[in-house]
Amino acid sequence: MDLIDKVLEKLKELVGKLIDALLGPEAQPEPEPIPIPVNDRRR
Repeated sequence: MDLIDKVLEKLKELVGKLIDALLGPEAQPEPEPIPIPVNDRRR
């Protein structure tokens, strides 16, 4: 059973690499912009 698990894991890795090669890497979500505090008080 352990051998089958190893073979399946290797197969998943190879399929993942093949899909990445054909379709490109997975789209990464854009990072959220960091809010910059603005001191808007009038003196």
